[in-house]
Amino acid sequence: MNEDFTPLRSVLYMPSSNERALEKAKSIPCDALILDLEDAVAPDAKEAAREQACAAAASGDYGRRTVTIRVNGIGTRWHDADLAAASAAGPDGVVVPKVGSAQEVRDLVAAMEAAGAPDHTRLWAMVETPRAILDCLAIASASERLGVLVMGTNDLVKELYAEHVPGRAPILPSLHTALLAARAAGVSIVDGVYNDVKDTEGFLAECDQGRQMGFDGKTLIHPGQVEGANTAFAPSEAAVEDARGLIEAFESAGSGVATHQGRMIENLHVESARRTLSVAEAVAALG
Repeated sequence: MNEDFTPLRSVLYMPSSNERALEKAKSIPCDALILDLEDAVAPDAKEAAREQACAAAASGDYGRRTVTIRVNGIGTRWHDADLAAASAAGPDGVVVPKVGSAQEVRDLVAAMEAAGAPDHTRLWAMVETPRAILDCLAIASASERLGVLVMGTNDLVKELYAEHVPGRAPILPSLHTALLAARAAGVSIVDGVYNDVKDTEGFLAECDQGRQMGFDGKTLIHPGQVEGANTAFAPSEAAVEDARGLIEAFESAGSGVATHQGRMIENLHVESARRTLSVAEAVAALG
């Protein structure tokens, strides 16, 4: 696992036009924040929200949380100013909606660097259109500054003329395609939001589905979803214990194949077990 691996189990959208929300975010135990300038902000509040988001990101008041700013989309009247200001503020990431091609990634990175984005400020590209799904590998591979793919499942469902249903069958091929692209390119990927904040059972089921598929975490729209995502996307105690036992059995065997609890294991299983331990250690380090 990459030495600079950072857990992204819970990635919470917060409206940057709401000063109380920005203050509250300092105490929410999420792994990452997306200070939003787009959907959560009314047109007449965009400029004030931009100033507040940039000030918050530059403040250093959010502790170990990964702090990002979501700008308005390419082609909107706010995009250029948003991107320049967010880049100069130096957050951990700049989140851009509806990134549709590798060339857009390259153009965004060039604009970020022209605005003085520090090396640690990564591009987070939202994947939420049919075109983006079809070009996902090219998008994910277009620049070393691109660090995370963010699934925009609401927009994807809308653009496919699909429906929101339990189990997400209409968009599973798109989710798998994006996951394949992220893993092939070596970048992180976080799942889309769950819209019904009162449906805890449905939310937790979707978290489990996302973890089983291979997502690093989930984007969230309410602080009440943070605990569930943190638990779902962290290795359980049983998984950690099994990983340790598997590695010990393999190393004790002294050959390319061993058995652990009745299962035949080989090097690929050991690699997965070591990743489990690395994730668990990274989560524990968050405190």
